Amino acid sequence: MTQPQGAHLVGSVNYDDAEKTMRTAAAEMGSLLRRIPDGEVGKRFHWIMFQPDVLGQTEGLERIGDEPRMLRTLDTRPLRIAEGVDAAALQFPPLGYASAAIESYAIFARLRAEGVIAAGTRFQVSLPTLVAVVSAFFFGDDREAIEPVYTAAMLRELDEILAAIPHEDLAVQWDVASEMGIIEQAAIYGKPMSAWWPGDPFDGLVSRLAALVDAVPVDVEVGVHLCYGDIAEAHFIEPKDAGTLTRFANAVVAASARPLTWLHLPVPIERDDEAYYAPLADLALTDETELYIGLVHREDGVEGAQRRIAVASKFVPTYGVATECGIGRAPEGTTEGIFRTHAEVAAAW
Repeated sequence: MTQPQGAHLVGSVNYDDAEKTMRTAAAEMGSLLRRIPDGEVGKRFHWIMFQPDVLGQTEGLERIGDEPRMLRTLDTRPLRIAEGVDAAALQFPPLGYASAAIESYAIFARLRAEGVIAAGTRFQVSLPTLVAVVSAFFFGDDREAIEPVYTAAMLRELDEILAAIPHEDLAVQWDVASEMGIIEQAAIYGKPMSAWWPGDPFDGLVSRLAALVDAVPVDVEVGVHLCYGDIAEAHFIEPKDAGTLTRFANAVVAASARPLTWLHLPVPIERDDEAYYAPLADLALTDETELYIGLVHREDGVEGAQRRIAVASKFVPTYGVATECGIGRAPEGTTEGIFRTHAEVAAAW
C-alpha cells in the first residue's frame, strides 16, 4: 500500500494555549510537518464565532435580537447596518487575527530557537474567507454592502501579519467552508445556504478566493483548506463524492496568479469507497502544490485511516494526510492520539 508523505494540521487544536499546541505537535509529528499553527486558541476557539463581538463594537452596526446568544463567553448574535448608515463609512476595529498571529509567532520563534521546533518549519496562520463571516452574520442587502468593508478589514489584518512576521517563516491558510455549502445547496437549521449568494455562485466564489490567494506575496507560503463545515462534528451536507471539491480547487488554481503551496481536502469518515475518491484523479495541481487528504479520524484511528489510504492511493499517487477539519472541538484528551495516528500512517518528509 502507498504510504502518504507528510502531514498537515488544519488549524484548530483542542488545547488552551499556543505553546502547548506547538510543543505537542512538534513532539508527536515534527518530522511530518512543514508548518505548525498555534491551535486557534483563546477567543478563536470556535473559528469565526468571535467576530460578532468584534464587529459589534462598530458605530453604525447593531446586534439583531435583544438577548445575547452565548457560546461560552461569546455573544454570537448577528448584525445589521443601522438605518441611514452608509456601509462604506463604517470603521471596523482590528479583527483580532493579526494580534493573535504576532503573539503566537513570538512563542513559535522562541521554541524554534530552543530546538523544540525544527529549523525550516514555518508558522501557519489560518484566516477565514470574507464569505464565511459576511454570510454567517449579516442578511439580505447588508451582505453586499458589508462585503467590501470586511474584505478591506481582513486585508489590513493580512498586511499587519506580513509586516510583523518574516516572510520566510510564514504560511497563510485560507479556510473555505461556507463556499462549499453554498455551491452544494446545503442547509443550516433548515435554511438554504444558497440564499446567501443567489444565482449560480460558483464563478464569484472562485474569483473571491483567488483574489485572497493572490493577496499573499509569493515569498510567503499560501494554502487552501476546503471544508464541509464542522457543527458539532457534523457537515453542512454530506458530499456524494470529491467532484465538487476537485472542480472548485481546479478553478481556483487556474484563476490565481501565484502558485498554491498546498491544498487540503476533506474525507467523510464513512467514505472508503472508490466512488468518493475517483474525481481526485482530475485534480490539476502542479508539482509546486502539496496535496493533503483529510482521511484521519479520531473515531477509527490508524485502522480507518489505512483503509481510506488504500482507496485514495488508487487515484492520487502522492499526498500527505490530515484530519478533515480542525480538531479544536474534539473531545478532551483525544488530541495526542489524533497526532499519533498521523505519525503511524505517514512517512516523514
